[in-house]
Amino acid sequence: MEALTFKLEDFEGPLDLLLHLISKNKMDLYNIPILALIDQYTTLINTIEADKLDAASEFIEMAARLVQMKSTLLLPRSEEAERLQQELTGQLIEYEACKRMAKKLNRLAADTYIAVRRPMEPEPDTAYRLHHEPSLLADAWNGLMGRSLRRRAPSQERFEPLVAAPFVSVGSRVVHLLRGLLRGRVRSLRQLFSRRDSRSQTVATFLAVLELVRAGRMTIGADESLDLVQGRVRGLEKGENGAWT
Repeated sequence: MEALTFKLEDFEGPLDLLLHLISKNKMDLYNIPILALIDQYTTLINTIEADKLDAASEFIEMAARLVQMKSTLLLPRSEEAERLQQELTGQLIEYEACKRMAKKLNRLAADTYIAVRRPMEPEPDTAYRLHHEPSLLADAWNGLMGRSLRRRAPSQERFEPLVAAPFVSVGSRVVHLLRGLLRGRVRSLRQLFSRRDSRSQTVATFLAVLELVRAGRMTIGADESLDLVQGRVRGLEKGENGAWT
């Protein structure tokens, strides 16, 4: 066969190169002498310069595929070889039909006058036409500025439960606790607290227990039992430092 030379830039891919070899050697596209075509292709691939291997990656991939096909073709009655040969032949026929159609469309386009102009640049419309409630706009603005409902000044209604709640003094709870212990109505720490008590009453009771224990008037057992320290109940009063003596 005639020695061939080629440049990668002249072909759009390995199928394009294979069609060129088939046409150059006047092979029948529907009955390709596949072994001869493989030898021609691999010989050309071996002439690729080392600095062009990256650009020729798809051509080299096809060469590896053809070498594998050739190894199966050399086997007697190989079904795998027949399948690979039919697959490659079908791809070449489809590619050749696409090239013929592309040339035909190119000729039709060459005879057609096409005039185009630069696209017009649309004028930006910055008008905001949606309507929102003023409260929604205020919330959006507060969110944008890093604010939130939690940072706003609390309303008067939020303070109503605190202001209207009855105030319970520690002194009154101390007297109540001592009377309960003396009369035997209070025997355990759990009896002093109830879910029905207000927050002020619970806090005052807790502080009263601490004051009595710190002053040595009462002791708390391991089982949460309460006991009075006899002889130190009378004369109980609140000193200048706020402690009961």
